[in-house]
Amino acid sequence: MGSFFKDCEHPSARWSKCPHSYKIRYRNARGKQTEESGFATQEKAIERLTEVYAARKAAPQNQSRAERIRKYGSMRFEEYVAEWRAGRRDLAPSSLRRVDSLMEHHLLPALGSRRMNTFDFKVVEDFIRTMERNGVGLATQSQAYIRLQSILLEAHRLGIFASHPLNGVTPPQYDAARAVIPSPEQLRVIRTMGDDAFLLIADLMSGCGLRNGEAAAANINNIVADDVYRITEQVNATTKKYGPLKHRKVGEYRDVPLPARVRESIERHAAKHGTTDGYLFRHPDDPERPYPAHGLANQWRRLKVAQEVEIPEGMVLYGLRHFFASNCLAHGIPITDVAEWMGHRSVDITFRVYRHLMPGSIGRAAKMLNTGLAA
Repeated sequence: MGSFFKDCEHPSARWSKCPHSYKIRYRNARGKQTEESGFATQEKAIERLTEVYAARKAAPQNQSRAERIRKYGSMRFEEYVAEWRAGRRDLAPSSLRRVDSLMEHHLLPALGSRRMNTFDFKVVEDFIRTMERNGVGLATQSQAYIRLQSILLEAHRLGIFASHPLNGVTPPQYDAARAVIPSPEQLRVIRTMGDDAFLLIADLMSGCGLRNGEAAAANINNIVADDVYRITEQVNATTKKYGPLKHRKVGEYRDVPLPARVRESIERHAAKHGTTDGYLFRHPDDPERPYPAHGLANQWRRLKVAQEVEIPEGMVLYGLRHFFASNCLAHGIPITDVAEWMGHRSVDITFRVYRHLMPGSIGRAAKMLNTGLAA
């Protein structure tokens, strides 16, 4: 760390009593030996050496931070985003496609040329107002804001901003729209209006909560018990190949309830059409390829155009999966279980989307609590 001494004729044992000042000797940041004098006591000399040591220890970190600020602070947002996106190895292809869409249509047109070190809460507020003026839907506004938030948070960690530029910003007030769900009577009719593949996929989505791509990758070998189906993969809408489940790594899975009617539907389809390596669906033109996502979407579109069956206003194909959540919650199944079976990353997502379907209420809770108190 350095040394302290007195440059006088007295031995070190008498330094505390002699009138001469202390000196210190150390190497500076460039490695050059340096001396300072004029310290009245040994404690002051040591205190100064400690200051020098602390400053030198922090110098590489401060220097590194300064270099990051110089490099990234003057970078244009579009350049920073390109580097940021290259590091998003944790995102699935479908998620990256959504990120690219938000960048192309919303973030880059408004912010692409802006220097990173010029972002503050006013810039972000102006971006939100621009989306509002352009009539961007609240769901997309929220997604764009969340993506911008994650980018600026990383930049903040690099030291580009003294304080987070989103402090004080009011985010887009988006509440997930209530899912449009078919009634049991409507579902019974809808599921029989397409071909056999449509019927089974509808059963898997409404009976087991599978996503479209997960249903397209259905495999008879995934019936691991009479009442349990194991979801192991999905047909990725971007790559058109089998891939890991959303929010999960290769090899991870989730087990879901398998109602008897859905199991019978699987077995009936397998007996009639056969399987390929256990897969229940394959590409109609090439059995070596997975079932195409557009095959299901096209049938759904034809059903809506034909108007031969009553489809609730605003309902999309995903409404079949919403039916599963609705059915679970209506029968008192805990929302934590529903979240796990549906493969949501967080129970907060399940709660936000399906809260209105939960049968509980303050009035019902009051009656139940009263029963307990009276017992």
